[in-house]
Amino acid sequence: MNNTTYIILALALICIASFLPRVIPFLLPKGKIKSQFLNSFLNYIPYSVLGAMIFPAIFFATSSTIASITGAVVAIVLALTQKRLIVTAVGSILATALVLAII
Repeated sequence: MNNTTYIILALALICIASFLPRVIPFLLPKGKIKSQFLNSFLNYIPYSVLGAMIFPAIFFATSSTIASITGAVVAIVLALTQKRLIVTAVGSILATALVLAII
């Protein structure tokens, strides 16, 4: 599979994963969904699918697995400490670049 096909397929899957949870409630019977579990499930589907698609690609983003793992660990730590998204992204990029410069 070439790069363009991969990108188009990834975008299509992301669109489907984001679109379906928003459309399914309209297809269900009228009225508010009372199940807290179902509401929670429908709210988290786009994030979990996006994460499942992005996380494996992190390890192939650079030529060094150590740099990729370092960037992923920094991103996870920053996210768990509830930093803003831009801080998490820039921090992981800088950590990866630093490790690549050292190696």
